[in-house]
Amino acid sequence: MCGNNHTIVNNVVLHGFKNLYDYNFNILLFFFVFSIFVSILVGNLLIIVLVSISYHLRHPMYFFLKNLAIVDVLFTSNILPALLHVVLWGSGHLSITGCILQFYLHSFLAFTQSFLLTIMSYDRYLAICLPLRYAAIMNVRTCLYLVSFSWIFSYVLISSEVIFVFQLQFCDSEDIDNFFCDFAQILEISSSDYSVITWVDFVICLFTIFFPFVFVVVSYICIFITILKISSISGQKKAFSTCSSHLAIVSIYYGTLIAIYMAPSGDSSQSKFKSLIYIVLTPFINPIIYSLRNQEILQSLKKLINKNRKMKE
Repeated sequence: MCGNNHTIVNNVVLHGFKNLYDYNFNILLFFFVFSIFVSILVGNLLIIVLVSISYHLRHPMYFFLKNLAIVDVLFTSNILPALLHVVLWGSGHLSITGCILQFYLHSFLAFTQSFLLTIMSYDRYLAICLPLRYAAIMNVRTCLYLVSFSWIFSYVLISSEVIFVFQLQFCDSEDIDNFFCDFAQILEISSSDYSVITWVDFVICLFTIFFPFVFVVVSYICIFITILKISSISGQKKAFSTCSSHLAIVSIYYGTLIAIYMAPSGDSSQSKFKSLIYIVLTPFINPIIYSLRNQEILQSLKKLINKNRKMKE
C-alpha cells in the first residue's frame, strides 16, 4: 500500500512522441500511422475472407496464415487506435487497469504470433524434408491441435504473469514515456518490489521467444540442407519458393525483436520508433508478401472480384 505521504495512482499518462510537436510532425505521423492501420486491416481481413471461402486455399499453410492474419488484426487494433490519439493530442490517459489490460492483450497476441510462426516453419520443414509423410502428419486434426495450442498456451502463460502485475502498487508516478503500456514501462512507475515478476517474465520469454526462435533456426537449417541435396537448379528454386515468404516474415519478426530488446538504445525516441516498427511492420508486410508472391491467393482474389462483377451485372 502507498504510505501517508504518497498518492495512489489510478490513471497513467502516455506521452508518446513529445518532440514531434516541436517540428509540427505530429499531423504527418498521424496520417502515416492511420494509412498503415487501414492497410493492415484491409490486407489481413482480405486474407481471412479468401482463405475462409476459397476451396483452393484449404491447405494447412493457409489455415495457419489465416490465424496469423487474425492475430495481426487484433494485435494492431489493440494499440494503434490509442497511438493515433496520443500522436494527435500529444498524450493519452488510461486507467491502471486499462494499462495492464493493454499489456495483457499485446503480450497474449505476440506470444500467439510467435507460436504460429514456429508452427508454420514446422509445416515448411515437413513439406520439403518429409514430403511423402506430409499429408499423413499435417492432417486437419493436427492443424487444429497446433493452432489451439498456440492460442491456449499463450493465454495460460500471459495470464500467469498478469496475476503478478495486478498485485503491484502504483504511487506518485503516472507518466509513461511511450505510446502504449509495455512491460518495462509498467514496472518503471510501480512502487512495489517486482523482482519476482521479472524472473517470471524471463522464464515466459524463454518459452515464447527463445525456444521458438531456436526451433525455427534448426528447421531452416534442415530445409536448406535438403534443398542443397536437390540435383537440379530448377528443383532447388521450386523448393525454396515454397518457404521464401515465411522465411521473410520470420526474419522481419525476429529481426525487429532483436533490434528492440537485444540492442536497446539509450535514446527513448529511438526506442519508441523501434517499438512502432515492431508493432506495424510484420502485420503490414504479411499480407503483401503472401499475396504478391503467392499465385493461389492472387487467383482466388481474381475469382472473388470476377464473381462480384457478374453478380452486379
